[in-house]
Amino acid sequence: MSPVPLLPSERDLLLRLLDTPTTGPLEEPETAPQLWQAQRSYAQAATHLGFAAVHHEAAAPERMHDERVPLAVRRAVATTPGFLDDQPNLVLRLGPPRPAAQTVMFNVHLDTVAGMATARFDGQRFHGRGAIDAKGPAVALLAGVRAAKARQPAIGDRVGVLIQAVSGEEGGAMGTFGTRVLVDHGFTGALNIFCEPTGLRYLPHCTAAMTARVTVAGRDSIDDRPERGHNASVLLGFLAQHLGLAMAPHAGEGTVCVAGLRTGPLHNRVYGTGELLVNLAYPVSEVGERMAATLESAFASGLVAFTERFEHTPHLVLTAREAGRITHLEWLKRGLPTLRSTQTWGHTLLGSTAGLAPWPDTEPAFTCDAIWMGEVADTFTAVLGPGDLADNNAHAAGEYADLAELEAFAGAVSDILVGFARQTATPNEATTNERTELRS
Repeated sequence: MSPVPLLPSERDLLLRLLDTPTTGPLEEPETAPQLWQAQRSYAQAATHLGFAAVHHEAAAPERMHDERVPLAVRRAVATTPGFLDDQPNLVLRLGPPRPAAQTVMFNVHLDTVAGMATARFDGQRFHGRGAIDAKGPAVALLAGVRAAKARQPAIGDRVGVLIQAVSGEEGGAMGTFGTRVLVDHGFTGALNIFCEPTGLRYLPHCTAAMTARVTVAGRDSIDDRPERGHNASVLLGFLAQHLGLAMAPHAGEGTVCVAGLRTGPLHNRVYGTGELLVNLAYPVSEVGERMAATLESAFASGLVAFTERFEHTPHLVLTAREAGRITHLEWLKRGLPTLRSTQTWGHTLLGSTAGLAPWPDTEPAFTCDAIWMGEVADTFTAVLGPGDLADNNAHAAGEYADLAELEAFAGAVSDILVGFARQTATPNEATTNERTELRS
């Protein structure tokens, strides 16, 4: 795999994108993101390679009401006029429409987490929010397509290329008003690459997660008369332990995180309200549903156990007797699909042909928008990108992307496209391609 140098115009494009604030309203409710502007800049640069915009619009609000849409998104759509208007999705196509079997789709997200920083390039490193997640990979993708076209004329002719440049990847939206909508529209290929930092190792499977929130809605009391209030601190603390133990048998098949316990910061009052969060990550949907069923059952048994344990404790009698009335469980997100690509041809293309290493089995997979390809038949989908989310400070201060790692990713994109073109070529085309590459 040979790196593809970024042209001065491509470096300038990345700096413009980094300078364009695109943090979504789930991250920064006070500021409207400039995603229309960022996507237009990206589309304009892509036109020089022959791409044309075939879709550029925001998702329809009426599509945001089913269980798979996180509760935060459903509520934002219902309560915030025009919530989706500033969060459009762009689809670019290279060449005429082609069947999915002759198409490669790349997905990049141009929205970012909060924390805008001054964009700069010091000659070796790009600094700014989105440098590695994922504006830098988006620009490197264009460089890779440019190099692939120079190597293989079939790309953009017999082999189609789609680019999804989406919103709604960050902020807990889980791609529900971005990638999911475009996948439902059919903007996919036989091969689908989601550009997220993986250290240039291809990840053909993604977990999904569901989040439950346990809330206590009781009344407060002064610390001198604790028996007159509902003690959410004791109740939620008890449930946290109870749920942690009850979910332990699932630790081998998924990931359980009991977290986010909140009542209040002071010592001289009884807090009657609070919440507890439980996050469940799962590799396949069947495991997720088993984990959800266990959690719901454990929540019910936990309330019974709390009442039995504390109904004779003077300062907790009221809480114990009314625990079932004031405590509720709701799902903030649930039912998201997972991804597991097993087709041999995809592994051969990315591994043997493009020379990429697979994601190690010893490292846990993660969740990203690629989950929405998990239910699309006859496709191979993988996550691939430069850098590392943690090492490159993707969701923290000081986010960066090295020029060298972006150029290495561009080289990987070029090799993937050329390899896909070879793999789908007819015998006559394959012979012609081999002669062309020998001459070059």
